[in-house]
Amino acid sequence: MAEGMIRTCPSCGKKNRIQYSRLNEQARCGSCGTTLPPPSEPVAVDRGGELAGVLSQSSLPVLVDFWAPWCGPCRSVAPEIEKVAQRNAGRLLVVKVNTDVDPAVGSAHRIQSIPTMALFRGGREVAREMGARPAAAIESFVRQSLGMAA
Repeated sequence: MAEGMIRTCPSCGKKNRIQYSRLNEQARCGSCGTTLPPPSEPVAVDRGGELAGVLSQSSLPVLVDFWAPWCGPCRSVAPEIEKVAQRNAGRLLVVKVNTDVDPAVGSAHRIQSIPTMALFRGGREVAREMGARPAAAIESFVRQSLGMAA
């Protein structure tokens, strides 16, 4: 996981490793050559080393949702995070970090309450927001933080 993500070919079903540093490029299946769609769902990354690899290597901005399964607001924002991932596929990598799996991850990123959404570009945090919100508000936060037009 630290080197890249696994994408399944929609045509032949073969699994392909896509390096995080090449997420902004069009990927093709190594077996049949079919174009692989960009990630359109949140990627679960729960260990500190994995997250560090994603953040340092990703060619796309990364929105990290720090959450825990016992957190009601975290569960309520999960479908909104999925909408953000779907609508921004190929422009934004959305990552979910369960802070209960590796509590050191939350400490390392100074997470004091959940849900917390942190936005990273080039391995550095550029903005963060706490609390549940609808997908449109999350996307607005991302656009404003990255200086993108609506």
